[in-house]
Amino acid sequence: MFPVDLHGFVQRARQISSPNCDARPAGERLSLAVIHNISLPPNVFGGDDIIHLFTNQLDCTHRAEYRHLQGLRVSSHFLIRRDGELIQFVSCLNRAWHAGVSHWQGRPGCNDFSIGIELEGCDTQPFENAQYEVLIALANSLYSVYPLTAWVGHEQIAPGRKTDPGLFFDWQRLQNAVPDCPRA
Repeated sequence: MFPVDLHGFVQRARQISSPNCDARPAGERLSLAVIHNISLPPNVFGGDDIIHLFTNQLDCTHRAEYRHLQGLRVSSHFLIRRDGELIQFVSCLNRAWHAGVSHWQGRPGCNDFSIGIELEGCDTQPFENAQYEVLIALANSLYSVYPLTAWVGHEQIAPGRKTDPGLFFDWQRLQNAVPDCPRA
């Protein structure tokens, strides 16, 4: 497990602050963890473009496939790189802008009550063992501090709009390693 401090930061994570966050609504409790995948450029791993996107430093003019990202303000609480590096962009106590237009069990605006975890990857390739090891440790850490009641993929909270984490994500592996981790 990775200790989580009183300010919502995981001590094991490299901290890179994203401006794309704000306060959660008053009285809102964390209850959901959302797993995503991301790669920039698409289907290419490594490099700092994901970090640049989450910190509003991505040059959207140098690649044609980035033009649609111009002006986009997004973030996530965590990114787990292919080699297992854990990066935290937003305190768990704050609202990261990861879910977009979303709903879960009749509740809109999943950013209000969720933690976003990005895995460096795509819908068409398996994730790395190192990523699962870090995700499992992170899940256990988050459960020790926050009243999470479900883990879902982005595709479940934004059906028809999103497909991640994709068919290659091993939900059973996560659930077997984190028995308290309810898969919705």
